[in-house]
Formats: sequence, structure tokens, C-alpha cells
Amino acid sequence: MSESDRPPQPLVVSLAVLTVVSGIVDAVSFLGLGHVFTANMTGNVVLVAFGLAGAPGFSVAASGCALGFFVVGAIAGGRIALWIRPHRSLLLWVVTLEAGFTAIAAVIAGTVAVLGAGWPRYTVIALLAFAMGIRNAAVQRLGASDMTTTVLTSTLTRLASDSSLAGGTNNKAAYRATSVLCMFGGALVGAVLVVHLHPGWALALACVLLVATAAYFSREAPVELGLAP
Repeated sequence: MSESDRPPQPLVVSLAVLTVVSGIVDAVSFLGLGHVFTANMTGNVVLVAFGLAGAPGFSVAASGCALGFFVVGAIAGGRIALWIRPHRSLLLWVVTLEAGFTAIAAVIAGTVAVLGAGWPRYTVIALLAFAMGIRNAAVQRLGASDMTTTVLTSTLTRLASDSSLAGGTNNKAAYRATSVLCMFGGALVGAVLVVHLHPGWALALACVLLVATAAYFSREAPVELGLAP
């Protein structure tokens, strides 16, 4: 892989942190909101099918809520991309918005008596899924197919099919492996916080990481991020 094919290190770090956040958010939603994903929409499609089949423990309404608000968020993200042309500015705005929505979700999670039922459950699902939809729309504009921040199926496929075991050259293996490890690490940390402390702490950590990423974006020059107009 030539030097020009390699994404700038600041962009790799930023997308890696966003992937960690995705793992944390899905740990909160699946473990704390009752078997639903707010970042992994492939999982929600499957969960809706499980619910329709009558499998216990799965809510068609909850997974459908996540899917619906994710799609609305992606539409909003597409509209935002029309208004904010430079990719660097677009991603900065989107990460800032995600931090805001996550902060609201963290406050709700930390103040209600029961998070996994009633209006708190659906409000937090809607907030997180909507934010993820906006983010996915923005990240897609970057063309970073190896670090999508939420989807790992295609990343794992490329990692394996381009490996030396498959007769490949391990092209971009480091970036693909980074995405997998970041998702795993985020999910592990999020699960530990949800199981042993409280979902609100996990969402607070996600919010801190998003704010730090936004601050990092604001300090880095567009050319160093690889996101110059």
C-alpha cells in the first residue's frame, strides 16, 4: 500500500475513538435497555424478526424504534452534509451533536428509577439511534470503508480475505484490526460499567470521549486530518 493510500494518523485515531463509543453505546442499549442495539442496525433487523417469531425477551417496538430513529438520523445527516461541505467541518459538527444527544441520554439514565422500561427506555433508544444515524451518514462521506465506526462484518471480511492466509498482501490490515479491537474494547468497558455500576456511567464515558474527539478535531489542521476542502 502506498503512502498516499494510508489515512492520516489523526483521522485514524478519531475514527477509532468513535468506534469505541459505538461499542459502549451498544453495551448500554443491549444490556441496559432490553436486547436492542442503537449502533448495530443489522442486529436490530434480526431482533425484530426474533420478536415477530414470538421469541421471549425481544421487543419489536424497541428494535423498531431504534431502526426508525437511526434512519431518520441518517436522513438528517445527509441533509447536514449538503449544508456543511468541508468534510472536516461536517465531522466536527456531527461529533458535537452526538456528544449532545449522548449527554441528554446519560442524564436521563442517571436520574430515572427504572431505565429499561417506559418512556426512559424509548427516549434513550431514540436519542442514541438518531445520533448514530447522523454519524454514520457523515462517516460514509469520508469514504473510510475500513473504519466505518459501527459495522464490522465487511471489515472482518476484508481483513480475512486480504490476509496472507488467503493469498493476499494484508492490505490495510492494521486499520481493520484496529476497528475490531476498538469495538471489542468499547463493548467490554461498556458492559463492565453497565453490569457492575450503572448505564449512566457508561453513557457519561461515551460523552467524554465524544467531547475529547470534537476538541481534537477543532485543534488539528484540515490537511493533517486528511479532510481539507
